[in-house]
Amino acid sequence: GVPVVTMTGDLHVTRTSASILTGLKLADWVADSPENFVEICNAKAEDTDSLRSFRHSMRQRMQGTSLGDAKLFCGHLSTLLRDTWKQYCMDQEAQRSQSIDAKAQSHVDEDVKKILDGFPKSAHPMGVLASLTSALIAFNPETEDVDSEEEMYNAIVTLMGKFPVLVSWALRKKQGYALDYGDDSLGYVENIAKLLFKKPSADYKQNNIVTDALDKLLILHADHEQNCSTSTVRIVGSSHAGLFASISAGISALWGPLHGGANQAVLEMLEAIKEDGGDTKKYMAKAKDKEDPFRLMGFGHRVYKNFDPRAKIIKVAAEEVLADLGLKDPILDIAKGLAEEALSDEYFVKRKLYPNVDFYSGIIYRALGIPTEMFTVMFALGRLPGWIAQWREMRLNKEPIGRPRQIYTGENLREFKKVEDR
Repeated sequence: GVPVVTMTGDLHVTRTSASILTGLKLADWVADSPENFVEICNAKAEDTDSLRSFRHSMRQRMQGTSLGDAKLFCGHLSTLLRDTWKQYCMDQEAQRSQSIDAKAQSHVDEDVKKILDGFPKSAHPMGVLASLTSALIAFNPETEDVDSEEEMYNAIVTLMGKFPVLVSWALRKKQGYALDYGDDSLGYVENIAKLLFKKPSADYKQNNIVTDALDKLLILHADHEQNCSTSTVRIVGSSHAGLFASISAGISALWGPLHGGANQAVLEMLEAIKEDGGDTKKYMAKAKDKEDPFRLMGFGHRVYKNFDPRAKIIKVAAEEVLADLGLKDPILDIAKGLAEEALSDEYFVKRKLYPNVDFYSGIIYRALGIPTEMFTVMFALGRLPGWIAQWREMRLNKEPIGRPRQIYTGENLREFKKVEDR
């Protein structure tokens, strides 16, 4: 009989301009002349990544399909891709609009500086950031009506605009530097880099390798599951608390060493190894010894049971930053030594205990001169868009207040005892 294609699930279309337009062009080509389907299925993948991806998808889904069905399928695919392209353009325009609105909200009220002045230099930057974020409620009371989509949007762009400034202020307060408001002519990440790294006594010069590494770190640290801090944002927001209060709670949750403090713990471990002579082999042996309390930080992941896919990207960025800056730092040498040994040690390979994103991000932040206490603050900066998206989704869906289920595990029936007999 005539072979028929069975469609199971939606065709995955990567929403980038290159892949959408490439797919649209090929779908139209096949729909116009079904004989072209044979050429697509048999063509050698010798051109762009998006074209290879599209051809692979076509071959996987349509191998052995009749030409008539191929034409019908590609007609539907063409319609799908046109709709996707239209939505992509709308999303791009919305992003440009949001970026403009966020920049317009980047100015932080001068009175916030008075709150910052109340903190000693010894204050942990995460405590400072959580407090300043919460303080935004007092300075922006009109953005707290969670039932108004307009006010919800205003709260979002206000926080996206002001948060990088608050992050930089937490750092510059600790360094004793003058506070800065940034530069609206720069892109989001470029502005963050200038806020963080501009020295009072020198002109700021952008380093593209550093900016690119910072961009990747913020993307790879983005919220991507219902972890501790994300769940905290949702639970607090479920009571109809405003965005600033909810994000402030998320920052506090992220502060814990079992969550966002992981990359800080990596550097503290490296410092301890250095103080003990810098013998990486000794500490690798300690990590394998079940009787030894030492724990190798920055290796393995609770969710990524194999290699952390984010680590593959950030490892390259770390190597580029170290090569560009030409740093000579024993801590960084120890880190590289531990990573190389773990990747070749049978014990770690068998248990899939590979360096994770926290390990390499800590190396980059140290190379950039960011203090260890600021690592989790940078983590919060990356998590911010995802936290906001979770809070917004919950409000738009009119979700009820969060009430986590509790299961009683105590005794059932007990005889009553008087207080004096207990």
